[in-house]
Amino acid sequence: MSERKKPFRPIRDPFVVQDATGVAIRTRLKDLAPADDKVIRLIGAHMGGLAAADLALYSRAGFERNKDTWAGRKQSLTAQSSSRWAGAVTKGTHDQYALARRGQFAYRDTLYDGIRMLLNRLSLPVGEKGTKGKPGGYRSQGDWFHKSRRLNILHARLAAVEEDIATGRVHVVRGGKKLARNRHNLAAAGLTEAGWRDRWEAARWFLSADGESGKRFGNETIRVTPDGEVSIKLPKPLEHLANAPRGRYVLSGRVSFAYRGDEWADRITGNRAVAYEIHYDTVKSRWYLTASWKRPAVQAIALEAARAGGLIGVDTNADHFAAYFLDKHGNPTGNPQRFGYDLTGSANHRDAQLRHALSRLLRWATLIGVTAIAVEDLDFRDGKTREKFGRKKRLRQLIHGIPTAKVKARLVNMAAEHGLALVAVDAAYTSKWGAEHWKTPLTSSKRAITRHDAAGIAIGRRALGHPIQRRTKPPRHHQSDGDGHRNVQAEPGTQGREGLRRTRNGTSPPRAATGRAVTAGNQRVQHRSGHATEHGPCQQDSLPLSF
Repeated sequence: MSERKKPFRPIRDPFVVQDATGVAIRTRLKDLAPADDKVIRLIGAHMGGLAAADLALYSRAGFERNKDTWAGRKQSLTAQSSSRWAGAVTKGTHDQYALARRGQFAYRDTLYDGIRMLLNRLSLPVGEKGTKGKPGGYRSQGDWFHKSRRLNILHARLAAVEEDIATGRVHVVRGGKKLARNRHNLAAAGLTEAGWRDRWEAARWFLSADGESGKRFGNETIRVTPDGEVSIKLPKPLEHLANAPRGRYVLSGRVSFAYRGDEWADRITGNRAVAYEIHYDTVKSRWYLTASWKRPAVQAIALEAARAGGLIGVDTNADHFAAYFLDKHGNPTGNPQRFGYDLTGSANHRDAQLRHALSRLLRWATLIGVTAIAVEDLDFRDGKTREKFGRKKRLRQLIHGIPTAKVKARLVNMAAEHGLALVAVDAAYTSKWGAEHWKTPLTSSKRAITRHDAAGIAIGRRALGHPIQRRTKPPRHHQSDGDGHRNVQAEPGTQGREGLRRTRNGTSPPRAATGRAVTAGNQRVQHRSGHATEHGPCQQDSLPLSF
């Protein structure tokens, strides 16, 4: 008896991704005097200490937090800084806590998946082979023993996480856990103790100010005038360092925003809210100023409008984007395009590589005149666990290497700037069905089609509302004919519409034996509704009345 096939999971409908409403621009703080550098460092260290203490207090409170405790925290911070600085610190604390809380739940789900997989594999006999999509038993008794120990470790970690979730406590390292661990491995990180100390202090500073609509130039704490003058409201313990009225310190340098400068100037002249953040790059020894604000939410275009002029289907991989242009009927046009990137090296290098690849993709989309790009709504949360793949380290590294979150964040913002809509589709079976139905037919002596190019076609067709397969599913064998239906996109007047269908690998079907008619290609000889054989002239003898 043949094994029962696993049913296909339901496929979600495609949708148009909402454009991002946040905008952030950055510029360098140049020509700072030594006194300016000293004052900024003092402000960052003082406010960073207050932010760390407030986050620790907020985390220890658990679920006993309410409006009264928030008012008490803000009042205490105001006495050591200012009312606006205190508001920025408490808001940052709430955002950091919410982010850590989401991380707790994600970590708990990861532990659940790992424990479930370990229990399943440990219950199987040693050496038993797995089936498609399901791993089998472990290779040896040694592997089984080590995995049973790991199961106890995961159970202990899960118990600790569930206790934190139940009490509302989070664990946050201000400055970053990676940088904290580098302190114990300075040689491996390529750092000296003094260099690590500079990075650690700079990462724990707090130099952020929220914008306020209706206030002068949109911000009272860190104020930037249209001519580029930057002034900072000093905390109360540092007001003796002020060089301007009302406890403010004016920096000697001037700033200008080359990117979106006109939009920024329009906001501050209208006294609309603009948030600022000062950041210090310890590697380059440079100060930077980041301005950010929110745009009003704009309704995304309808899915039908995004499909009207065709679109580009993009398959995201670990080292390149595979893109193919499809017209509104779902037909692939032209040749596939590949936009490569290298995700090795530092974080800045990886981010630059990704931005460069996306820029080339968007320029090509603008050049051919499409209005939308189709991408997969990828989510590997259930596929990254090490317990599922075991020794397959290369496969795990490949899945981890696909920049799903970065692509989502970058592509949404960059596509909006080019006037392109982003259509997200379900990622189920796109690579498998794309290679099955499109790789062989499009491959020629002058064009090589990869599995990723075929997946781009499948993504585009799903976004356009067409089935991925090139032909409709035929009926059961010999219910009407043995070769099935013709092409679903062929018009009545298309030449060769009633011809013999090619097989999946692109070859012609076997010819009939000599003396026997080939009826699969001629639909008129079949007794089917709507064909001439049923509507031809015929005469029936009348039945006798006495029958």
